[in-house]
Amino acid sequence: MSLTDTLSPEDSPWKRAVECVGDGVWDWHVPSDEVVLSGRWLGAVGVNGSGRGKRSDAWVTQVHPDDLQRVQAELQSHLRGDTPTFACEYRVFDRSGKQLWVLSRGTVVQREADGRPVRMIGTLTDVSWRKQAERFEQFRSDILQQLADGHDLPALLEATVRGIEALDPAMLCSILLLDHEGKHLQLGAAPSLPAHYNTAVHGIAIGPGVGSCGTAAHTAQRVVVEDIQTNPLWEGYRELADSAGVRSCWSQPIFSSHGKVLGTFAIYHRTPCAPTPEHIGLIEQVARLASLAIERKQAEERLHLAASVFTHAREGIMITSEDGRIIDVNEAFSRITGYSREEALGHNPRFLKSGRQERSFYVAMWQELQDKGHWQGELWNRRKNGEHYAEMKTISAVRDEQGVVRQYLSLFSDITAFKEHELQLQFNAHHDALTGLPNRTLLADRLKQAMSQTKRRGLRLAVLYLDLDGFKAVNDRHGHETGDQLLMALATRIRHALREGDTLARIGGDEFVAVMQDLCDLEQALPVVNRVLAAAAQPVAIGKLTLQVSASLGLTAYPQSEEVDADQLLRQADQAMYQAKLAGKNRCHVFDTEQDRSVRGHHESIEHIRHALLHHEFVLHYQPKVNMRTGQIVGAEALIRWQHPHRGLLAPGSFLPVIEDHPLALDIGEWVMETALQQMDTWRAAGLHLPVSINLGARQLQQPDFVERLRARLAAHPEVQHGDLELEVLETSALGDLARVSQIMVACRDMGVAFALDDFGTGYSSLAYLKRLPVHQLKIDQSFVRDMLDDPDDLAILEGVLGLSRAFHREVIAEGVETVDHGEMLLYLGCELGQGYGIARPMPAEAIPAWAASWQPDPRWLNLPAFTRDDVPMRVAEVKHRAWVGAVTDFLEGQRDEPPTLNVHQCCFGHWLHGDAKHLAAAEDPALAAIDRLHNEIHALAETLCDLQAQGRTEFVQRRIGELYRMRDQLLGQLTLLSGQHEALRPPPITAAAA
Repeated sequence: MSLTDTLSPEDSPWKRAVECVGDGVWDWHVPSDEVVLSGRWLGAVGVNGSGRGKRSDAWVTQVHPDDLQRVQAELQSHLRGDTPTFACEYRVFDRSGKQLWVLSRGTVVQREADGRPVRMIGTLTDVSWRKQAERFEQFRSDILQQLADGHDLPALLEATVRGIEALDPAMLCSILLLDHEGKHLQLGAAPSLPAHYNTAVHGIAIGPGVGSCGTAAHTAQRVVVEDIQTNPLWEGYRELADSAGVRSCWSQPIFSSHGKVLGTFAIYHRTPCAPTPEHIGLIEQVARLASLAIERKQAEERLHLAASVFTHAREGIMITSEDGRIIDVNEAFSRITGYSREEALGHNPRFLKSGRQERSFYVAMWQELQDKGHWQGELWNRRKNGEHYAEMKTISAVRDEQGVVRQYLSLFSDITAFKEHELQLQFNAHHDALTGLPNRTLLADRLKQAMSQTKRRGLRLAVLYLDLDGFKAVNDRHGHETGDQLLMALATRIRHALREGDTLARIGGDEFVAVMQDLCDLEQALPVVNRVLAAAAQPVAIGKLTLQVSASLGLTAYPQSEEVDADQLLRQADQAMYQAKLAGKNRCHVFDTEQDRSVRGHHESIEHIRHALLHHEFVLHYQPKVNMRTGQIVGAEALIRWQHPHRGLLAPGSFLPVIEDHPLALDIGEWVMETALQQMDTWRAAGLHLPVSINLGARQLQQPDFVERLRARLAAHPEVQHGDLELEVLETSALGDLARVSQIMVACRDMGVAFALDDFGTGYSSLAYLKRLPVHQLKIDQSFVRDMLDDPDDLAILEGVLGLSRAFHREVIAEGVETVDHGEMLLYLGCELGQGYGIARPMPAEAIPAWAASWQPDPRWLNLPAFTRDDVPMRVAEVKHRAWVGAVTDFLEGQRDEPPTLNVHQCCFGHWLHGDAKHLAAAEDPALAAIDRLHNEIHALAETLCDLQAQGRTEFVQRRIGELYRMRDQLLGQLTLLSGQHEALRPPPITAAAA
């Protein structure tokens, strides 16, 4: 049969069908060895040609030499008829020299009569990727087996790389691992890459543009570089790649099961190369396989480390189930507790409980475990031998992936020795080394606690401060060792003398302090005090010596009327002890809180005032003095004020009395004088001439150098004119040597400085001062002026002072002019100079010029006639009538027991009305008649109201009191009218011109 017959047209459909599924077709004429190869066959093995030729040329030459003998043997077996079909897998070379795996299948379709094969047809299938997959699965199984066999990670990684390279010898592979910080790549395995390349790559920092692997690890994305020499990611590493002979690099990040980058797997080629989809699948699978190996080995390392820690840890470790049963302990647990592992398993940890913690402690512990998942703290447990031990323990909840608690892990250390040492240190820190008593530190703590409890319970406590009398002599004579033994013996005795629960502390040397709580009163402490005194005074035998001392005690109590702290209580008791020593020793003195409060408050006030002077907190205000009749401003009084930073502007009464007998008063007096002189200069520069008076204390006036200091001050202010400065001395001051004071005043007067006697009439030396001191002015105290309109006694005193001033030829000025009525009465009485709120309040210096420019006296003052003695009786009667109405009102309002006289003829005003008033006008004078009528009506109303009050009709009485005052005002109005008529009839005064 010819070759043409072999390829008969009827065979074409069959051939096309086979090629449609991707297989190549071959048709072999055995006797002639001619073969026809289809296009698919030629394409599969990459052979160029017509597809016709000798089998030995077109086929046999493509088979891998290692497979040729096997293939020929199987083919001959079929040709002989030994096998029904021919099927053989073998390797062939394509035109590029690359190996391919193919499956060739065929059958003899025609034989000679004697059985010799004539024609054989078959197919050729490319099975390279199947074979590759099978080899990869074998490789993967090998790696997993090595992993199961416990090979270490470096060996696993190297086996992985070599296995992939064996699948395709054209590939060079590497695995790089990310360090613990996740910032650098470290060599895992790269056996086929040059050593210098691996050294350069080991430890390289990841980041963008750091080759394929550095970029992939940084971005967590696959990076495929087909040509290293042209790709910008390799710009800084091209020389390194060139020296290693690599031109392409595909890098795949290796991810953990949680998505964390663990490292990279890379495939290199020595020529530029692009990956096929099969290559991409390969590097992804290898990366996953590497991830499994890395994570498995890391987990094994962690478990190994945990097991090693569990076994060799010095800390006790206990693991319990979620229900609290012990499921494992380590050797340190047994060493610390005394219980073996077998004895502990299955028990609840409470079998170690010591009982030293209350149930609330454990409730809080487990609550914190539930809320936070962990607890840490100190607690006491019990060993197997019953001994208690302290431990520092940490308990952590171990949760599964769903967050459910599965176990509890407890780690603890035995800190018993540390706690005992700590307790000893605490004892040493809080107790006296010699006597073992509490020291000052512990005393302070116990005293604060005792004070808090005492206040809460509503009881009292006493603090007893004890100092031994004569102890120093024992030390000096017998030595400190003997003294120490005496102290220890006395400490024991005194402690026994106290009550159970009382605290005795040694605070240094031979000083002790006792704190006695829960006292109902201070007297309850006195028996204890007596026992302490007796205990301290008993003889003490030390060796052959018999020593005896005594004790001085100071006692104070808590609480007190003012809040005090523990330190203050100790100081009080110390002060009281010192008083006991001064009183003769071997006794007790009780602290006087009232005296201490006074002394302490006085001292604090002085310091505050000193601070105010140093920090310029004092200011001067000025109160004008005027002639009420003419309106002339005759001067101003400088009045000190304290501009307190917290309490605002303070009047002098709140601070000057504190320093009255203190040297600080001199400093403030000097400041006042200098400040006033400076202010006078300032006013004069602004065009205001205003004399100023300042208050002078007796202490300052009697300083030996007062006159010289005043002279120096005046010399420093030459613009101050003669008479511009006036010094006011209180009439109540203890001036001492009046002769000496008089000489000082005369010396000052010679310098143009006058003196005024302030608050005249309030002291006990008024007449002596008036007679012996060269003062030019008397200042009537405001207490007399303020009430003179309603109080006849004050008016009488005022009359007397004015009479004295006229008799001694002294100028007089009234303080306390608060209303126009006050000024009018003073003018009627002959006092024209005044000072008070009715004229001007004290004001800052800068307000004085504006006030002076606008000041005008009240018109009623300007229009009053000159003073005569005839006016006085009527004014006195007016005041007495005011006082009578006030007394009636006081009785009606329950402020006095008896009413004033209600007889219209027996009251003071009635005496004047029916006596001196007749000299002012005729009996038929309408004003006088109206006064008489109103007087009678007022008395009648007063009697009516008093009767109603007696009947208990108080509400009705209160409603008509206003009527009583309206009638009083009508009567006073008629008095004013009568006074005006009298003044109109008065002959004009004889002037010099008329004479």
